Amino acid sequence: MNRKLKTIISVSTFLVAGFFHAQLSPTENYVSSKTYLSDPTQPNPKTSETVQYFDGLGRPKQVVNVKASPSGKDVVTHIEYDAFGMQSKDYLPVPQSSTGNGAIVSNPLGNASSIYGAEKIYSEKVLEKSPLDRLQQQIQVGNDWTNKPVKFDYSANIADEVIKYTTTTIWENNATKSSIEYKGTYGANQLYKNTVTDEDGNKTIEFKNGIGQLLLVRKILSTTENADTYYVYNEYNQLAWVIPPLLSKKKTWDLADQQALAYEYRYDGRNRLVEKKLPGKGWEHMVYDKADRLVFTQDELMRAQNKWLFSKYDLFGRVIITGIVGGTSRADMQNMIANNLIVENRNPPGFTKNGMSIQYTNNHFPYLETVLSVNYYDTYPLYSFNPTFPTSIQGEVVLTDNPSTSGGKSTKSFAVMSLVKNIEDDNWTKNYSYYDTKGRVIGNHSINYLGGYTRTESKLDFTGVVQNTITKHKRLNTDTEKVITEVFTYDSQNRLLKHTHKVDGNPEEILAQNTYNELSQLQTKKVGGVSPTSPIQTIDYKYNIRGWMTKINDPSNLNGKLFGYEMKYNNPVLTTLAPAKYNGNIAEIDWKTSNDGILKRYAYHYDGLNRLLYGHYAEPLGTIPQADHFGESMEYDLNGNITRLYRNAKNTNGQAMQIDNLSYIYLGNRLTKVTDTSQNTDGYPGGGNVIGYDNNGNMTSHPDKGINGISYNFLNLPSEIKANSGNSNAAITRYVYRADGVKIAKNYILGGTTKETQYLDGFQYDNSGTSNILASSSSLKFVPTAEGYFDFVKNKYIYNYTDHLGNVRLSYFNNVSGVEVLEENNYYPFGLKHQGYNILSGNSNYQYKYNGKELQETGMYDYGWRQYMPDLCRWIQSDPLIKDLDFTFDPNNIDDDDDKEVASAIETTLGNGGGIFNPDNLSPYSYGYNNPIKFDDPDGRCPTCLVGAFVGGLTDYGMQVAANYLDPTVKNKWTDNISVSSIALSAAEGALTQGGSAIRKAAIKTTVMVVNNTVDVKYSGGKLTGKAETNVRNIAKNTLTDAAVGGIAKKAGGLAKTTKLDKVANKVNVNSNTKAKNFVQKTTGLSSRTSSSVSKKVDVKGISKQLSNGIKNSTNKTVENSVNATTKNSVDKLKDKTNE
Repeated sequence: MNRKLKTIISVSTFLVAGFFHAQLSPTENYVSSKTYLSDPTQPNPKTSETVQYFDGLGRPKQVVNVKASPSGKDVVTHIEYDAFGMQSKDYLPVPQSSTGNGAIVSNPLGNASSIYGAEKIYSEKVLEKSPLDRLQQQIQVGNDWTNKPVKFDYSANIADEVIKYTTTTIWENNATKSSIEYKGTYGANQLYKNTVTDEDGNKTIEFKNGIGQLLLVRKILSTTENADTYYVYNEYNQLAWVIPPLLSKKKTWDLADQQALAYEYRYDGRNRLVEKKLPGKGWEHMVYDKADRLVFTQDELMRAQNKWLFSKYDLFGRVIITGIVGGTSRADMQNMIANNLIVENRNPPGFTKNGMSIQYTNNHFPYLETVLSVNYYDTYPLYSFNPTFPTSIQGEVVLTDNPSTSGGKSTKSFAVMSLVKNIEDDNWTKNYSYYDTKGRVIGNHSINYLGGYTRTESKLDFTGVVQNTITKHKRLNTDTEKVITEVFTYDSQNRLLKHTHKVDGNPEEILAQNTYNELSQLQTKKVGGVSPTSPIQTIDYKYNIRGWMTKINDPSNLNGKLFGYEMKYNNPVLTTLAPAKYNGNIAEIDWKTSNDGILKRYAYHYDGLNRLLYGHYAEPLGTIPQADHFGESMEYDLNGNITRLYRNAKNTNGQAMQIDNLSYIYLGNRLTKVTDTSQNTDGYPGGGNVIGYDNNGNMTSHPDKGINGISYNFLNLPSEIKANSGNSNAAITRYVYRADGVKIAKNYILGGTTKETQYLDGFQYDNSGTSNILASSSSLKFVPTAEGYFDFVKNKYIYNYTDHLGNVRLSYFNNVSGVEVLEENNYYPFGLKHQGYNILSGNSNYQYKYNGKELQETGMYDYGWRQYMPDLCRWIQSDPLIKDLDFTFDPNNIDDDDDKEVASAIETTLGNGGGIFNPDNLSPYSYGYNNPIKFDDPDGRCPTCLVGAFVGGLTDYGMQVAANYLDPTVKNKWTDNISVSSIALSAAEGALTQGGSAIRKAAIKTTVMVVNNTVDVKYSGGKLTGKAETNVRNIAKNTLTDAAVGGIAKKAGGLAKTTKLDKVANKVNVNSNTKAKNFVQKTTGLSSRTSSSVSKKVDVKGISKQLSNGIKNSTNKTVENSVNATTKNSVDKLKDKTNE
């Protein structure tokens, strides 16, 4: 019997069946949904319409996105099943040649050839022919990938294949202390052995014991060498040791090697991580209150000063005060608060510290030394410096903290204000957030440490998409106000069409005009100018079948354009130097600029760990095409530390000359000395002097570079760098930071001249003087834009061509005679700039180059949380995320019955991330997994955090939609009761854990390869773009079933807390999603998310904003289809389980 299912889901109570424009097929089973993208009470509102058709068994068979393509055509996703009822093929969406207004399409693949050509448009899963249905192969879309699958093999270990380590644990200072012992090897068939072979034949083998604990990750480097990382557990099944490849190769070792290379973890009687020892660093300590919340933390440098960082909480578990307090040992500090809840209450009289009135009680350890930050929620505190509270912003009523004046609504539960102190002095930054009556942030006001302000006002549409922003800024309160107005125009599906920018009373500039292909990929961008018909540059983009960008313009034919750039993955020209790559690595890059018109090329070669071995430079049309003028090649140890580096440059005769032949000498992962036999100082200066470090692993001196001393603050950020001391060219660089790690000032002193740079919410000022006496006022130099920056000195817009990594390649502007190139930058693979050709004066005030980061006077790049040396291809500080056991894996919240699921989640989570479970990233000083062609590092902490942000937000959104499907009171499952703050938090957590936290919550039992092949994300020019392929359905499916049924989410949380993300999350909060969350909690025990579940500061404000908007806009169709296509089956399964 053909049962007809007709469901209309609405975001508005105004919607009735007659409002639907879709022409549905009456003889088919379907679910039709309509999302309003603009106010439905206005004429011709924008909508997003989706129709999902089902077969006679209730399985999805086709998804129609009505008029979703840029030309207004239907976009159809075909779904088919094999003889066993498995969906083994996942098809790409196919835009149709016309619109059927939602009617089922009889031949949904008929128009595929006109969109994708002759390419194979489905990915395929080959499953094991057994009841286990285990994945054996994952074959991606595209003809060239047909014979390049990711392979999965399941077996058992053979004898003597895996070393057996055991521990003996004693209790010391109320914590475990485990000694490790070599016990030979495991016998045959004692361990599970799972092998993943990627598209290029690179193998990763994982060994687990009978209870699912990961014991070994083996990366096959060559036929004779493996990179083995061992994980050793104590008698309480707690991870006690991690033995990286450089140490495990020795099997047994002495204490010096152990301290330099091993990871060691200790726990208290409540299973909480309380002490840890990371490679090359001293011990770190953690203290918790009665509610298992992290209250005190201490590293080795703070320990020497008997100081601790602390966090205090309010009654709802939100961080309200952070700072520094004196204290004794960890055991003493734990005993002091063990039976206490470290909670303070709002108290307007409060107390005063560091020149600031803190309007909270100070009952717990009132002897605190320094307050670093204060957060206020619910109601705005009364301060004399508060700005005038706006009653409306751009015509929207501003939500107050008094329900009686806001129609029964208020700012209850929202973050309303924060105070952040400077680390170096007692000046404060005061931040305010203003909300509309829907709980959306429409205004921010930040009073900087100099007394000026930056105020941002946003106009949001019906769905929260930004229509325009007005930014008002003053450095000092007495300065003339600068006003920047930006306007955004979108198409019917909220794809950005135009972005304009205006500074004060200047003419409005068109930053970008975008056009898209039928797959909604950016196809053309017209940049600059005041007339839509007269852009300064037109930039064309091309992609391959995988959605990977292949061209920015065409370097083989610039056709009057300034820059062309081509990335080749599986189609390189120099195949002997750069074999074709199918796993996402880039094999070859061509580029050309209009300055000299010479086509240039890098050909890349990688090892079995995807580390870059060399970048061979060529000029294909030159006299000697492969002269390797700017070649760079590397050798590595098993931990990923560079041991040899060779680098060429072009001499005055146009020939290649070697400028670096470097040998690196290490103590553990610490680089202690570099020798250069090239006898050329054009690259690395040479010298072979000893490099110094402190006990936190920070580099403190580098005599070869003339750096005599580097001092660090408690965030391990450099506060002072002294160079060439005692010489006539002696220099000192001093930095000023806020307590949240944001750099706000830099003073560079060279001889008798001082230059001060101030960084105020993107507005950058310079001030120069002599003998430490600066000019009376600073000069505003520039403010960044989405396409470059506005130069206040020239009073012009400067535009940047950037590559796929965000490297600034060419800067240009429009002068009276036409387009003028201001600067050109070309880089070695690891970021050192080419010298000797196309030299332009550039802008001395704008030093943002490699990865879009600012080049310092020391020759290093400042990424925010670390500084990078491009000549040595290393960071000067240890990776802050190398200690990601703090927040990626919480051993405190694992029950016995969760071991297998959590172990699987940990494996997938951290393997996809940048921490101890990723054997590609076991040196805390290496850059971008030693693959700088594929990865950048947005803030110095995580090469893949942008991918993680995308995965995190996507997965969280799917979970919320699934929760809505469980609640019959929710009408629109896709938009009602959706917490954008939660999505932003998932993006933030994903950024911190490279997508791991979101996947952990779902306990997705797949491999890193599948995840990486599912989501493609690029970051360029300050923008996050992503494509989720159709097999994201499987992620959504696993998310729902594993998280809701298995209860993994409630057991794998427990992240540490911080201030910045709490603020970010609450700023973008739409609603609390209370009904859906409560319903899921009641039926499955799934924990609800709180803003305090995110750890450490990460600058994801912009990412979260783009992501939360992007889920509704550019990725709306893919996300909606993916979750929609699996929700019914997942809910049915979930119902079956809950009814058992």
